[in-house]
Amino acid sequence: MAGKGKDIEPLDLTKIRQRINEVDERIQALISERATIAQMVGVAKGDLGSAVDYYRPEREAEVLRGVVERNKGPMRDDEMLRLFREIMSACLAQQEPLKIGFLGPEGTFTQTAVFKHFGHSVRALPFHTIDEVFQEVECGAADFGVVPIENSTEGAVNNTLDMFLTSPLKISGEIELKIEQHLMGSMPGLENIERICAHEQSLAQCRGWLREYLPHVELIGMSSNAAGARRARDEDGTAAIGPEVAADVYELKILVNNIEDRPDNATRFLVVGRNLLAASGDDKTTILVSTSDTAGGAGVLHHLLQPLADQGVNMTRIESRPSQRKKWDYVFFIDIVGHAEESAVADALANLEKNSSLFRVLGAYPKAIG
Repeated sequence: MAGKGKDIEPLDLTKIRQRINEVDERIQALISERATIAQMVGVAKGDLGSAVDYYRPEREAEVLRGVVERNKGPMRDDEMLRLFREIMSACLAQQEPLKIGFLGPEGTFTQTAVFKHFGHSVRALPFHTIDEVFQEVECGAADFGVVPIENSTEGAVNNTLDMFLTSPLKISGEIELKIEQHLMGSMPGLENIERICAHEQSLAQCRGWLREYLPHVELIGMSSNAAGARRARDEDGTAAIGPEVAADVYELKILVNNIEDRPDNATRFLVVGRNLLAASGDDKTTILVSTSDTAGGAGVLHHLLQPLADQGVNMTRIESRPSQRKKWDYVFFIDIVGHAEESAVADALANLEKNSSLFRVLGAYPKAIG
């Protein structure tokens, strides 16, 4: 064994670093080449006026799925996806940064979802309410909006669902975000924490960890995690809980990572825009539907949805909400697999519409990636 060891050439760190430098130079040259080609796309499309005219979510989804298929490691898929999203975001921003409205304030999980989906080369515009996000996208002040639609433990966000009853906006994408709660503050260690300020939901999601490690610390519910982070920035002895972006925005140190009790907690967000999208090859369609005014008796909902089964279209989610038309009248929000323009889906939706008093395609969009 000793003799065999002598045959192994020791690693030369100087040579390794030189190879890294050479690779970095090639990477930078290729990124510049990609940015130049992206500019050529803008020239080919002519003077369309704004960044939203150049942005194609369905094309981006195709590119990102290719990234995952090609990835052989050692980097994880999510890391590779993050890098490519940022490259595409920066290339698109050469024309003009996209304006993305989101449910604020800054430092929330919704802002994290914005950056995950669009990259950091966008103008992220925080608004006070979900209603305001929809309004700003409708009037063109924002190109797209990002709003929460459901949490894996808390269920649907009804305010978002209700907005689709009156808004003309379409669903342009979805984002699945793992909810990672971090303890943050400006103090040197946990022993200096007197109180923790965070949204009640975040406090509840970290209750077990807090009980075990900080049982005597005061817990204060806030209107948002961002509000808690602002207070932690301004008050001695105050810490906060929230996403990593909150620590960045409010210049806090992350004292402990991932203190959530359930590591599988996730929130789904919708991207809303003004237009329906073309198929990307791996899509969902969301519809808004209500039973016919003349329908009645047992099995009404089963009869309404029968066209989906007849065409072999898979339904992944259904939520009911008051229709706001008359009392005890309900509408259904339904997610199905496939794009509304695919033949089987299109046939199913056409037959479903015949039995409905209200029918709208809210969006046909790429499934969440990463």
